[in-house]
Amino acid sequence: MADPRFFTRAGPFTVAEIAARAGAELPPGADPELVLVDVAPLETAGPGDLSFLDNRKYVDAFAASRAGAAFVRPEHAGRAPSTLVPLLAKDPYKAYALAARAFYPEPAPPATISPTAVIDPTARLGTDVSVGPYAVIGARVEIGDRCRIGSHVVIGDGVIIAEDVRIHPHCTLSHCFVGPRTTIFPGARIGQDGFGFAPDPAGHVRVPQLGRVIIGADVEIGANTTIDRGAGPDTIVGDGAMIDNLVQIGHNVAIGRGCVLVAQVGISGSTKLGDFVMAGGQVGIAGHLTIGTGARLAAKCGVMRDVAAGVTVCGFPAVPIKEFMRQFAAIERLAKKRGK
Repeated sequence: MADPRFFTRAGPFTVAEIAARAGAELPPGADPELVLVDVAPLETAGPGDLSFLDNRKYVDAFAASRAGAAFVRPEHAGRAPSTLVPLLAKDPYKAYALAARAFYPEPAPPATISPTAVIDPTARLGTDVSVGPYAVIGARVEIGDRCRIGSHVVIGDGVIIAEDVRIHPHCTLSHCFVGPRTTIFPGARIGQDGFGFAPDPAGHVRVPQLGRVIIGADVEIGANTTIDRGAGPDTIVGDGAMIDNLVQIGHNVAIGRGCVLVAQVGISGSTKLGDFVMAGGQVGIAGHLTIGTGARLAAKCGVMRDVAAGVTVCGFPAVPIKEFMRQFAAIERLAKKRGK
């Protein structure tokens, strides 16, 4: 059970209601009126709890679980104990996510403007907007309906924020447009100067950064992530992108739809990512590259060349994963020979 000091639980729900919300199927003979009161892991769930099995490594835990119901793929449903209702789903983890959101919906803070907030008179705020203590909203800013602006957020002049955006405390935004239903977590910095200068032994010459940051709809931007504005072309983050904490996105970078960037990824300027690219933790990507749609970049790899669509790369410098495995195996063989 989630700590009630921090999380407010909704429900209860019948198993039929949960199945409908998550797009799952009840097996023949299941009681559709079975009541579920919470979500819990397989190992700790009780008769009133909902759980899930997504990884076959946990089939034994599923078979021994005391949960009242669990999302499971059809091929594993036969391992369910007699006391558990297997809810049949093609993607149990996604189904669980939808159900857990029903039990623990995102709280809606009251639409209040703190008396300590500083809001320029030319700024336009939509209906039901909340602005936290000591937030600063600059001139000509436009904020859409139902937005939530946390404490100590600074929004620079001219920024446009669409509806249903949530900006957590201590973020700064400048030179940017933010699409609807985007969430920006604490400490993110969006729209600051890109790292652009002309090298010179007498002293580097700063290049004016005259572009913007354009963020699409349904984007998530993690804590302490930085997204530089473009030098001329804009920096772009596509719809549905999921960006973890401590990610650095350089100027002029274009990120496609549905990309996933895990913690400490760094993307150098003017690189383009196609749709649904996935980059593991601490991946480094050099500048002016093209990463094709659906490419997968393994954790800690260093990408120094273009990556074709759908290819998985690994290592430093990054190479296709089969090639990396061959290289690794060859090194192991050499090490064994040297040891003998």
